[in-house]
Amino acid sequence: MNNIIKSALASLAILLASSCANEEAIRVACIGDSITEGYGINYQSYSSYPARLDSILGSGYDVLNFGRSATTMMQNGNFPYWSAKEFNNMLAYHADIHVIMLGTNDAKLFQWNAKAFSDSYQAMIDTIYSVNPKSQIYLCHCIPARATKWEITDSVIVNYVNPCIDTLAKNNNLPIIDMYSVMTPHLERIFDDIHPDSEGTKIMASAIAKVIKK
Repeated sequence: MNNIIKSALASLAILLASSCANEEAIRVACIGDSITEGYGINYQSYSSYPARLDSILGSGYDVLNFGRSATTMMQNGNFPYWSAKEFNNMLAYHADIHVIMLGTNDAKLFQWNAKAFSDSYQAMIDTIYSVNPKSQIYLCHCIPARATKWEITDSVIVNYVNPCIDTLAKNNNLPIIDMYSVMTPHLERIFDDIHPDSEGTKIMASAIAKVIKK
């Protein structure tokens, strides 16, 4: 199956999900990389953090997973989220709430650039608002990297990526969900040093649901 057909089918799935969804439900779009997609977890359709979030929030919400493995927030990164089909599908969903958790793949020493990251993140926020000016956007800190792997470095996450996200949240008057602090007591649930296991996604989803329901 070629990429054009795959993209068309994915877009059709979004439209079908939107048409079948409870029209009164609050739509939630989870934007992210493999941590959002559910890399390494069996049965992503109910074990990824967005799937668990959908279950926790209940029938008043419709949560869709727009995570794509390996993607960066930076538009000039080695695999920008902007070029993935999930980006366009996310916009087509016209969500009421957007949860953004990107930055882990940006935290590679060979490509990290604070200005490029901040500019791309701001463009993401602006793009979401251009589609739905009333959307509530939540910015998530990256979770810890237990060790340097795939060139992802925890010191870059702690000292550069998450502080950039803090600044963006302040400048845009947006709430932060501190997933780094949420997962720090549960490092054993980051099974391969980068990705949460099935129990880890429960912890993440519970923390995000608590903020959304405030």
